[in-house]
Amino acid sequence: MFPVLTTVAVALAALVAPLVVGLSAAQALTLLGIPDPGPLTTYGLPAVRAIADLSAAVAVGSLLFAAFLTPPQRSGLLDVGGYRALHRAGIAALVWAGAAALLVPLTLSDTTGQPVRTTLRPDQVWHAIAQVEVAGSWRTTACMALALAIGCRLALRWGWTPVLFGFAVLCLMPVALTGHSSSGGAHDVATNSLILHLVGVSLWLGGLFAVLAYALRGGEHTGLAARRFSVVATGALAVVAVSGVLNAWVRVPWSDLFTTTYGRLVVAKTVALCALGVIGFVQRRTAVPALRANPRDRAALIRYAGVEVLVFAATVGLAVGLGRTPPPELRQVPSPSEVELGYDLAGPPTAARILFDWRFDLIFGTLALVLAVLYLAGVRRLRARGDAWPAGRTLAWLCGCAVLLVATSSGVGRYAPAMFSVHMAQHMLLSMLAPILFALGGPVLLTLRALPPAGRDAPPGPREWVLAAVHNPVSRFLTQPVVATALFVVGFYALYLGGIFDAVVDSHGAHLVMNLHFLVSGYLFYWVVLGIDPKPRQVQPMTKVGMVFGSLPFHAFFGVALMSMTTVLGATFYRSLGLSWNTDLLGDQRTGGSLAWASGEIPLVLVMLALLIQWSRSDDRLAKRMDRAADRDHDADLAAHNAMFAELARRDRGSRS
Repeated sequence: MFPVLTTVAVALAALVAPLVVGLSAAQALTLLGIPDPGPLTTYGLPAVRAIADLSAAVAVGSLLFAAFLTPPQRSGLLDVGGYRALHRAGIAALVWAGAAALLVPLTLSDTTGQPVRTTLRPDQVWHAIAQVEVAGSWRTTACMALALAIGCRLALRWGWTPVLFGFAVLCLMPVALTGHSSSGGAHDVATNSLILHLVGVSLWLGGLFAVLAYALRGGEHTGLAARRFSVVATGALAVVAVSGVLNAWVRVPWSDLFTTTYGRLVVAKTVALCALGVIGFVQRRTAVPALRANPRDRAALIRYAGVEVLVFAATVGLAVGLGRTPPPELRQVPSPSEVELGYDLAGPPTAARILFDWRFDLIFGTLALVLAVLYLAGVRRLRARGDAWPAGRTLAWLCGCAVLLVATSSGVGRYAPAMFSVHMAQHMLLSMLAPILFALGGPVLLTLRALPPAGRDAPPGPREWVLAAVHNPVSRFLTQPVVATALFVVGFYALYLGGIFDAVVDSHGAHLVMNLHFLVSGYLFYWVVLGIDPKPRQVQPMTKVGMVFGSLPFHAFFGVALMSMTTVLGATFYRSLGLSWNTDLLGDQRTGGSLAWASGEIPLVLVMLALLIQWSRSDDRLAKRMDRAADRDHDADLAAHNAMFAELARRDRGSRS
């Protein structure tokens, strides 16, 4: 039954997408001013795109199922349900790769207005891909999806499934960073919301496919999978709803919502998502309780999930058609800075603008708020059962979240893409200050104490997943002092002095990756150095001090190198912004270098202070343990020590006599 349902869903998505495109194909060609590439491209491209999106969701959702919704065997090998989900993910990834490869010539045909048979010629394809960003993103997606398919084919143990799941989500990014959302006004908000939207849809739809397939095969842990997926689907629904509203708000004014083709399609997609939310709510209220009462009662789950899959497939086709429909024309010509950044800047960065001119970052701003809420929820759970948690750790974590929020959503985040000096200030906040505060918060230890253990014979849960992540071989490698220090330090030189920053400074996606690298590499370094949390390896105190003092000269040399440079990094991009108040680009770069040179002092003070406090507390704990041991055995160690010296003295007197 499931193969039939899958075939119907794919056919439905591939049929709805071209039908929707048929409503606006002529309008799109007229607005773009390109000739008609022919019906094969006009209607074939949305059909293939729908297949690509659907197969991507199935791959992501199947790996989500294998990693977190069904338990592995006690030996660590995947059980039957997990292996089938992994096998399904491999097939879906292969289809995804094939559809993405087909979309390269179809996209070139659509962009140039030439028939697809012309763009299929090798000389045309390789020459044009470099000129058409969307075609290049599909080529990248095809290669990544093929690698994902190979990985799914080779994996047998559960430990690889979270890695493959993360890579599958990463495969969504090349396309998410191109298209309508990556251009025009407010494209920073549009692109970030599209990233969240695609990830949310893939988790929701793909997880639904996987759970339905498992239920149809009579899986032993269907009830557990349904309960866990219910939590995922609820979160995904919220993400999809909010990100969809933001993306539509950026693209279509309220006045055009019911008067333009694009606006009416937005309304239709909204109605479809509301219908999916209602079906999911009914399923959660009926199917999940039925499975809890009787694990074999899968009828309600299969019935509601089957309907939801078909409605979701039609919605995917509708979404593809919406993506192929041109949004309403802009009512005013955007400025150069708005075209490049997605927004205008009111003037030079004064103290008031840095503090109060906020533009919320949907990725990192949301991350800061979510991390703060989850941490406080863990502390509340500990206190509800009578356990204490140090207030200093909570304060450190919340301050880290505040630094992350300010660095990405305040005036710092607003001016960082436009000025190198502000970008460097953001870099220092994300790599040198926020990670210290996060490491002092002890999030892993809090998680392990707040989450209940699964039990000896129960399927592993979130607490066991955290322990597996901490003690796996990858973590052991990354927490080696040399590796952690190298990742922390080398990134500075490779990014700025190795030519990477100059090549990608105009890319919004590259800035997201840079911010993520700053945050993760800094946290990894200070996790090893400050280590409140459990780690896969123990590091001696002197090694920690050596890591801190060994990294500081490299930061100082990096700042001096920036101040000594005579060429401007990203000069072409910064000049294209047309900011009359930022003409001395070399001076601004030297200011950024001075910030990098001077910013090592504050982290040094914080780290050394934290290490001294940790050593002092460690000595106190050691003394208390020794005192308790002495009380238990009546100072047996001290008595033995004194007896040894007494015996040595007696022998010495005997030898003299």
